[in-house]
Amino acid sequence: LGMSDNWKTLGTEFSKNYQVHLIDQRNHGRSFHSDEFDYELLVEDLHTYIKSHNLQNVNLLGHSMGGKVAMLFAVTYPNLVHKLIVADISPRAYKPHHQQILAALNAVNFQIQNTRKKVAEILKIYINNQGILQFLLKNVYWKNRGELAYRFNLNSLTENYSEVGEALPSFTEFKGETLFLKGENSDYITKKDGPLIKAHFENSKIVTVKNAGHWLHAENSTQFYNEVVRFLSN
Repeated sequence: LGMSDNWKTLGTEFSKNYQVHLIDQRNHGRSFHSDEFDYELLVEDLHTYIKSHNLQNVNLLGHSMGGKVAMLFAVTYPNLVHKLIVADISPRAYKPHHQQILAALNAVNFQIQNTRKKVAEILKIYINNQGILQFLLKNVYWKNRGELAYRFNLNSLTENYSEVGEALPSFTEFKGETLFLKGENSDYITKKDGPLIKAHFENSKIVTVKNAGHWLHAENSTQFYNEVVRFLSN
């Protein structure tokens, strides 16, 4: 449920040394909405974008669901990827665990909850984490005068939610340099994931970002930035 706006601060810093493209995937941010949604489609969307912009030797960075897309892209189109950075996600399958958030979002009726304050009041019934609440509210915008909406395609994401937890296909590999960044307080990457990561990405390393959970790029942006730049500079 993230979008490119979440990366503007880091993107600006990275742009001092690199050409930066902040991508909204389909059904997210300002990108197009579609009933169809799975990792293969997201990879093809990214491939179309990269080819249409004549990009080569791409350094690809993805967080969470975006990290799964980045991994699948790298094993599918390895000749287009120079270095790969995966933030707080492993190649394994994940059981559904966002049902409460989806329930909260679906509980909002924008014809009744016609102010941001009213939307927040509904979400608070389901969500008591202020950080997650503010993160979700960033997706609420004025679609038309007096009409709020979500930027993401909630119907499609709810319908296709099982796709988000899918594992990277077996016997796929990317031999290029790969950095996995793990949030110290997150359990998305565990010690048990090490062998699986090596099986898919033999030239990889895992680095822990201190004092950070799953949103490690926001919770410790300084170390996150430094680790990425160090990796790309080597």
